[in-house]
Amino acid sequence: MKAHDDMYIGGAWRPAPGRDVIEVVNPADEQVVATVPAGTAEDVDAAVRAARAAFPGWAATPPAERAARLAALRDVLVAREDEIAGTVTTELGAPPKFSRTVHAGLPIAVAGSYADLAATYAFEEKAGTSTVLHEPVGVVGAITPWNYPLHQIVAKVAPALAAGCTVVLKPAEDTPLTARLFAGAVDEAGFPAGVFNLVTGLGPVAGQALAEHPDVDMVSFTGSTAVGRRIGAIAGAAVKRVALELGGKSANVILPSADLARAVHVGVANVMSNSGQTCSAWTRMLVHRDQYDEAVALAAEAAAEYGDRIGPLVNARQLARVRAYIEQGVAEGARLVAGGPDAPRAPGYHVSPTVFADVTPDMTIAQEEIFGPVLAVLRYDDEDDALRIANGTVYGLAGAVWAGDDAEAVAFARRMDTGQVDINGGRFNPVAPFGGYKQSGVGRELGTHGLAEYLQTKSLQF
Repeated sequence: MKAHDDMYIGGAWRPAPGRDVIEVVNPADEQVVATVPAGTAEDVDAAVRAARAAFPGWAATPPAERAARLAALRDVLVAREDEIAGTVTTELGAPPKFSRTVHAGLPIAVAGSYADLAATYAFEEKAGTSTVLHEPVGVVGAITPWNYPLHQIVAKVAPALAAGCTVVLKPAEDTPLTARLFAGAVDEAGFPAGVFNLVTGLGPVAGQALAEHPDVDMVSFTGSTAVGRRIGAIAGAAVKRVALELGGKSANVILPSADLARAVHVGVANVMSNSGQTCSAWTRMLVHRDQYDEAVALAAEAAAEYGDRIGPLVNARQLARVRAYIEQGVAEGARLVAGGPDAPRAPGYHVSPTVFADVTPDMTIAQEEIFGPVLAVLRYDDEDDALRIANGTVYGLAGAVWAGDDAEAVAFARRMDTGQVDINGGRFNPVAPFGGYKQSGVGRELGTHGLAEYLQTKSLQF
């Protein structure tokens, strides 16, 4: 077990003796693999002061130089790709191949996209007789989740740095080792001292202190809707900028003209990815009643293929949460066709891939985010009924539509109340805006829209 006793503040690893520690547990075998210090409000204050001191110089740095530093960061991440993947597998439990291609590969691509964007973005533009300036917001408090530990860090930190902001990162307590690797990469990439700072700690202590700090100009948070409401209230009281990427209960709508087998197969794979711990997962599959029985059989067959291919859930709390939702689904009358709360599981925090049939839109498992490998299959009568069901939750983060041709799918997707819709299996685009409608959040990440979140606008009249 490795005991870490420092945090990255002001361009150096600063010792933090005497702090309580957070144990990092490998969810595959439930063994403690490391400890990190549980940062205090005083640690947050030191990090914010370092970021505030570094802000004027970094904001004044030409965009081309900021782009060069981000390109260097991308190159360091590429060189450390194996180490990143191994660390994510250890502290999150993701299978090694998935850790390499997604948990390491995706954030590298995002970091590269912001290196390119920092060099080409129009930070000044003309509007009639005015010059419009897009300037950095200031000091950003970034609070990230555990489910995609490096991607969520890069999706916040890279655009903030590209914009000219400075950052204090508070990562999830379950996956702080990945955050420490990122801090080391920032250091190696040669960013000025204080531009990026890392404080590990618990949400109610370090996270709240960061959100409340008067010298933090913006809070960017990804996590539960409940915590997002709390952060939004804190930010609102101080009239500071906030970006919130929250929960989801996304609908996978399969229209009658679609290739049913392919739509079901891809839909199940989407839910099982990352052991179901994906906010944008298509956890509700909507199928026309004439095709419903066939779709259910296909989904059960596909889920069975994932029994030994997905990793564990992140911790014991998450395991208990997911099992409780499965039990509630059974209690409310849904029919298990794969998996279940009593299905055999491997050592560690594993839950079997689970598929429910005969799910009605008002059931808990059709309304609330489970965050595990659990799929609910619902039937609909016609397109208007499918749309009513798809839009019938408090969330609106993502979704999918399948049809015989793209035009038919797009026509349906235009009526969905959600931030992203994949058409006939469209692939994830790391430069397209990511974020939700309704209680799925405020603001967008990735690409130019993600960069704009960290900029404020000034106009000069002539």
